[in-house]
Amino acid sequence: MITTDFVTGSPNWMDLGTPDLDGAISFYGGVFGWRFRSAGPDAGGYGMFQLDGRTVAGAMTVTPDQGGPAWSVYFQSADADATAKAVEQAGGAVLFRPMDVMDQGRMAILADPAGAAFGIWQPGVNKGLDHVTEDGGLNWVELYTPDVAAAKDFYGAVFGWGAFDVEFPGGTYTTVSPAGTDENGMFGGVVPLDSDPAEAGAGPHWTPYLHVPDVDATAGKVQELGGTVRSAPVSLPGVGRIAKLADPYGAGFAVIKGDPEQQ
Repeated sequence: MITTDFVTGSPNWMDLGTPDLDGAISFYGGVFGWRFRSAGPDAGGYGMFQLDGRTVAGAMTVTPDQGGPAWSVYFQSADADATAKAVEQAGGAVLFRPMDVMDQGRMAILADPAGAAFGIWQPGVNKGLDHVTEDGGLNWVELYTPDVAAAKDFYGAVFGWGAFDVEFPGGTYTTVSPAGTDENGMFGGVVPLDSDPAEAGAGPHWTPYLHVPDVDATAGKVQELGGTVRSAPVSLPGVGRIAKLADPYGAGFAVIKGDPEQQ
């Protein structure tokens, strides 16, 4: 479960790179009720999406040479430089070297051996997201990868994650949790890339799930505001109801309304 009691290896930030920040502000405001607050003149246009005054995500403009529209997931690091080194030693890549973000913290952008990019955030003044799990906030993260076993080995070596396989009708779902926790600490899953047509086309990547009060209504709102339903709402026993969506610029994300019995 994602909480704001962040520990090493847990998701503690996410942000959006988009070619049209004003358009994205309008879209996500319409879908989730988020409001945008600039991080100030020294932040290069970066800012925060907030809900009821609490930060739910970051956002910035990206140009085509900087990358395509996408959501990025960050994991907490006690030492960004050491984590970047561990990524390289485990066969991954450092895409953006560790750097200080004023006094807010230290970050880097990395990739696992399959090419799935992710960030790390070493907290400074900014400890991480203020609003998670509840409606409008980050609730789960999912890795789509061609080799689940290799991914478990890599992230285990880098972050010390534990992995727990959960049986469900028709297969097994691999969950991950921070070092030193059991399955009750799980915050995400690892999924074979070829098992989900809605995600396979993007190659190996991480997808954030946002909790919503009504998945079907959210999917409808996304379409109304120019986004795309990549995978129609579906109910999963013991999990809840989910849908895979994308904003008007192509950044993919998912939404979930959890099964009350699983909360």
